[in-house]
Amino acid sequence: MIDVRRAADRYEGGDRDAGITTRHAFSFGSFYDPDNIRFGPVLACNEELLAPGAGFDEHPHSHTEIVTWVIEGELTHRDSTTGHTGRVGPGDVQRLGSGSGARHVERNDAGVPLRFVQTWLAPLTAGGEPTYEVVRDLADGSPYEVPAASAVLRVRRPGAGERIPVPRAERVYVHVVRGDLRLDGVELGPGDAVRITGEGDGLEITAGSPGELLIWELPA
Repeated sequence: MIDVRRAADRYEGGDRDAGITTRHAFSFGSFYDPDNIRFGPVLACNEELLAPGAGFDEHPHSHTEIVTWVIEGELTHRDSTTGHTGRVGPGDVQRLGSGSGARHVERNDAGVPLRFVQTWLAPLTAGGEPTYEVVRDLADGSPYEVPAASAVLRVRRPGAGERIPVPRAERVYVHVVRGDLRLDGVELGPGDAVRITGEGDGLEITAGSPGELLIWELPA
């Protein structure tokens, strides 16, 4: 099954007065849709836009693997639980495994707007100690594994006309960051997402223009 979700159908969140614009792909906070709670282990896929100086003050998480992909700008992360402080830029992958409980701050301390996509995944086993890591300059197509959720992320940046095979997995979640793409005859644009279940070999994504997309390989 191929389930296309359009960017225009995302739930609007954040706080525009505070310089935070958020678009949610799944039920989140006050936006509740009982038919759109999760996809496999994926609990959230949020598009975030933070104005210079804006951000999320210290807040808690638990029993969640939080993976962040920066598109433009620079994200400042401060984790009071594990003691990590760092900056994350385009091409970097950040992961916070909140374990039984973690607290962190996410801000845009740079002088330009910050755009990032953040995916939340449910771990196979709840609890444990919090963990944190950043992988710099993730190469195109390289697997970034999140063992706690039995998930694998691949970031693809196809050139115009390039074809990318959809990986075989029990579930695949695709998020379009930029570009004009086509999957199984369906046109896709920035912010669109596709939830794929039970498809066999031969499924491809074709780039009509240079693009960037996040492809998650997920368990059932």
